[in-house]
Amino acid sequence: MSRQRVSADPSEAERFLARNPDIQGIQLVLTDPSGVARGKSIRRHELERLYRDGRPVAGSILGLDVTGADVEATGLVWDSGDADKICHPVPGTLARATWLAQPTAQVLLSMYEVDGTPAVGDPRHALAHAIGRFAPHGLRPVLACELEFYLLRETRGADGGLRLEPAGHGSGRERQRIDAYSLLRLDDLAPVFDEMLATAESLGLPVGTLMSEYAPGQFEVTLAHRDDALRAVDEAVLWKRLVRGVAARHGLIATFMAKPFTELSGSGLHLHVSAQDAGGRNVFAADDPAGSAVCRHAIGGLKATMAESLLAFAPNANSYRRFRSESYAPTAVNWGVNNRSVSLRVPIGSPETRHVEHRIAGADANPYVAAAAVLAGVELGIRERLDPGAPVTGNGYAVASRRELPETWQEAIERAASSAFLREALGGGFLDIFIAIKRQECARFSAAVTELDHAWYLRSS
Repeated sequence: MSRQRVSADPSEAERFLARNPDIQGIQLVLTDPSGVARGKSIRRHELERLYRDGRPVAGSILGLDVTGADVEATGLVWDSGDADKICHPVPGTLARATWLAQPTAQVLLSMYEVDGTPAVGDPRHALAHAIGRFAPHGLRPVLACELEFYLLRETRGADGGLRLEPAGHGSGRERQRIDAYSLLRLDDLAPVFDEMLATAESLGLPVGTLMSEYAPGQFEVTLAHRDDALRAVDEAVLWKRLVRGVAARHGLIATFMAKPFTELSGSGLHLHVSAQDAGGRNVFAADDPAGSAVCRHAIGGLKATMAESLLAFAPNANSYRRFRSESYAPTAVNWGVNNRSVSLRVPIGSPETRHVEHRIAGADANPYVAAAAVLAGVELGIRERLDPGAPVTGNGYAVASRRELPETWQEAIERAASSAFLREALGGGFLDIFIAIKRQECARFSAAVTELDHAWYLRSS
């Protein structure tokens, strides 16, 4: 097979270095199938070569589980001799990482085989594959990411043990109070958020609304809609990295864990999606609050594929603790207009802004994988003109008539493994790698003896 040329434009690196003479280190960031940022740091003199020729990186980096352990069943470790693949920069993502102490830059990477074909284990390629499904319809997906997260502070309790508390000032009792939409919470952490927003602007990230969410220490940011869905998700990945970095600079922990606390709300990744035609017209637009016929077909596709795709939206053991009735995390395959108790919400707004908010993914999901499954579901619904049925009115938790979604991590893994839809949506090679990783994680997690085991069974068994 002839080698394809996939290198980035070296002039991007040249211009950046000229504008930033103090930069000496550049962090190379590759997102693995679990959504973990992995990579290495190079020196200034190596950057132009990276843009010209790419960088050899062990292909097994895409065959690690969420803890960083090898997953041999992926075929990316010893079966391949732990062979190198070639990583190339993602255009437009080279920027200063201002939260680091030393003058440092960062750039996103995507991985390719030595012959230039996309590496099947790279989740960014899985999303590109899903986006490509829209071209035969003369459509282009439009996407926005909305991410919830917690800002926490590590303290010591009366017993001397470490514990996590919501970030901010005031007494512990005040910080533990639920105060949704609180401006005081935002004011309290203004120095942190000011730095986050200024850094986002320097990175070119289209950060929009910032709000205090329905738990102490929980916040939400919405990124702008993009008619380049790949770029929209790249920006979400960069935003998550920025939030963690700036929080650490202020002595805080930022977590996108789906359910950090038993008694508090979980954190979601809400994906806002529509599609536009060649003339840039939103084909979901309609005077009807439920959207156009195309919009409803898209909802039909998302409903039809939700159960078998749940692993893409809830990839970890902790993900399944988030799904609780009346918790603002959806628990059923349903849809509605201006209704936050359902999985698929059509928000109110002017007709030309009509779109679908996909609410089931946790903030711990890999944004590339979640977005790929969502867009593939939308395309399937449009192609097959699927009927979503009637929208839910009122309490969507109360009217769920039967269990349609997997209730456990293991069940979701096996549903995904047997899904012909996911195999086509993500690419068969990627799905096999993803399933191998999640099966190993599930086995390791299930085998671990926890403090709860001791609390429940040590003396009572």
